[in-house]
Parts: sequence; structure tokens; C-alpha cells
Amino acid sequence: MKIDAALFEKLATYPHAVVSWVDDDGYPMQTAAFFRGDALRRVLRLDRTGVAIPTDRKVNVMVSHIRPQPGTGYDERRYITLSGSAAARDAGIVFTPMRAWGWDEADVPFFEYSERSNGQAQRYMQQLSEEQGREVKPRLSRAWTFILATRLPFLSATFVPVLLGIAAAAYAGSFDWWLALLTVVGAAAIHIGLNVANDVFDTLSGADDLNVNPTQYSGGSRVIQYGLVTLRQMSTISITAYVVGGAIGIYLVISRGSIELLAIGIAGVLLSVFYTAPPLRLVHRGLGELTTALGFGPIMVMGAYVVQTKELAWEPLVASIPVAIFVALILYVNEIPDRGADAAAGKRTLVVRWNDRLVTSAFLVAALAAFAVVAIGAITGVLPRPTLLALLALPLVPQIYRGIRAYYSSPYELMATLGKNVQLHALVGVLLLAGYVIAIVADKAFDVQTALLS
Repeated sequence: MKIDAALFEKLATYPHAVVSWVDDDGYPMQTAAFFRGDALRRVLRLDRTGVAIPTDRKVNVMVSHIRPQPGTGYDERRYITLSGSAAARDAGIVFTPMRAWGWDEADVPFFEYSERSNGQAQRYMQQLSEEQGREVKPRLSRAWTFILATRLPFLSATFVPVLLGIAAAAYAGSFDWWLALLTVVGAAAIHIGLNVANDVFDTLSGADDLNVNPTQYSGGSRVIQYGLVTLRQMSTISITAYVVGGAIGIYLVISRGSIELLAIGIAGVLLSVFYTAPPLRLVHRGLGELTTALGFGPIMVMGAYVVQTKELAWEPLVASIPVAIFVALILYVNEIPDRGADAAAGKRTLVVRWNDRLVTSAFLVAALAAFAVVAIGAITGVLPRPTLLALLALPLVPQIYRGIRAYYSSPYELMATLGKNVQLHALVGVLLLAGYVIAIVADKAFDVQTALLS
């Protein structure tokens, strides 16, 4: 900030001031003070308080504004910190600022301000590390750090299609608990490898470092940016997860003797690796949504189905389409807050390439198309009739659509909509599974497939 008349005009709107300094023993000291700005002389006049303000060293004056909101917290938060020198004059203290910096919630939301301050925080911890001769860094429990780094809650995107493929196989008369468990674990390991690799390559490309508007659902795990996990450690986690998933996949291919399963597995691993990895970097070419749809739709559903049955079929492919569309829409909508950073890093996602009206309309068309596939598949008998239960999630679509339109340019207000979009994918998946369970139970009960089922 410049030390000019405009700054002093702004200071006049701040009701509170705190003066701070370091005392002779090296301890921080501070005291509240009343102040008046003198724009002509570019000084602040501080009224004496109970603690004497020193005039022989640098002092900081922080002026602030905050408005309590009973029962909810605070708003209208802003502050300005001025660094300079104080002198005794006219029975008071005159403070001459040399530097000024601050934050206004109306200009920069708190979370964005925190992200923009991350580099300064990292430099501060590095300086402390050098001064103390030991590493100073943020710390979390290992369990919580692992959850953040791997983004475990997002494994629902794996569980839904894998369980759906297993359910379709069970409805066709093939089910093995051991194979089902191995399929779930192997697919989850590949997904973890993908999540962590995505963070690694987005850090290397600069996309995550440029992102100052991450949300709970977008912007990566941020563990590298916050110094919780190193780039090397994240690379190790990703490689280990891929090795575990790959080993399980190889066992399943050998034990089932299926060429189809081998092809599906290779395709899945390649898509997950080259989603962000060079030279393909599919997400940078506007192919991220398609890659995600294929990987977390047909590949996982068909893969789980083939593990159980050792053959391909049309039914699991059709069942995978709505799941594929909705998981792609998670990525698609989550890219909205990231579009500025993605564009700066050369990550040309669909959201970067398209305008806001097209992005919003495309969401609505894709979501309605997914429900149309369910309805047509169930009515024609390609899918069991009880899968029509998935249509119960349809009311979420207009809610998400309105949220995207209203908060397209407001990342933190959009966050609730991002969460609802994740819920839409999970709810459709659970309802499709419920439909299959009903069909399986009814099939066993009646010992024949009735008109109610197909």
C-alpha cells in the first residue's frame, strides 16, 4: 500500500488500533491506543495509554474493523498494519509510517487471503528453521495427513461403479466375495495413485501454486503447498498405490484368464497416469472430463463385471453411462473455481475453453441425458426395472444448475453447490445399486425374472 492521502482517508473508517513492538528483552509487547490521522503530514497521532509506547525503535500500528454477528461470528473484517517510528510530541505520540499492508474482506475473501499469504508463511518457517537449526513446519497427525494427501473421501467415485459392476454380475448369476473384495481394493489403490499423481503433476506444472481459490472440492489436496508432505513423499505414495493396484489387477487377470480384463485394466491404468502426466496430459487438452467418464464409468463397471463373469455384456455398459456422466460432472463443476489458475498454467479444461453460459447449459444437458439413459434402459428392459429408483435424484439437478448460475464467479459461495454435485453422483449410484439389490432379491424369491424386473 502507498502512504498517501487515500490511505489516510481509509484509516479514518477504522475504529480500533493496537501498537506493538519488541522490548529490550526480546519479548513482543502491545497496547491499545486511540489514533487520529493527519493526511497532510502523513502521520498518526496516538493518545497515550497505560503502557508507554517506545520512541527508540521500530513499532507497528494495526488499525482494524470488525462487526460482530450474534450467533454466527463476524463480518466486515479488514485491517491495515503500518510499520514505522514513533516520537514524543505535543504531550502525545506521533507515528510516522514507512510501510503499510493489509486486508479487506470485501476485496479478497478470507480463504483467498490465506492462500495468497502461504508463500510468506513458508518463507517465515524457512527463516525460523535456519535460525533454530531444526526444521520448522506445519504438523498434523499422520492419519489425517494421509487422508488429506490421498483425498480418501473421494473414493466414493470408485466404490459406486465397482459395486455397480459387481451387482450387475450378481444379477446375471455370478458372484464371488473374494474376487469382489480384491476388485474394490485394487480399484481404490489405482484411484489413490491417480489422486496423488494429479497433485504431483499439477504442482510441477504450477497449476496448484497459482490457484488462490481452492475449495473443499477443488484445487487439489494442497498438502504440498502447505508444506505438510514433500513432492518426493507424494510421488512415493502414488507409485506405491499404483504398484498395489497393479499387482491385484495382474492377479485377477491371471486367475480369471481373461484377455478382456487385461485390456480393460491396461486402459484404466494408462488413462489414470496420463490424465495429468506428460506427454499426453489429457486434462490440459480439454479431455479430462472424457477421461474421467471412461475411467470411472465403463472401465470400472465393466472391469468389475468381467472379474465375476469373465465376459462382456451390454447391460453393465449401459448401467455405467449415467455413473460416468455424473462423475465427469463432478470434475467439470469443480473446475469452475480453478479456471483462472488452470488457464494461467496452460491447463485448457472445458471450463477454461467455454464461456460461463455454455458451461452452465452443458451441465444441465449432460445431467438430464444421464437420467434419460436410466429411464430408457429400465423401460426397454436393458436394465432391471427397479433401477428407475435413480430418478429420485432428479430434483438435485435444477438446484445445482441454479447454484452454478448464481455463484459462477464466487468460489466460496459456489462451494455448497460443489458439495451437492458430489452428492448427486453418490445418490444416483446408491439408488442404482438399490435397484439391482431389489432385482436380485426378487429374482431369488420368485426364482424367475418377472415383468417387474425386466
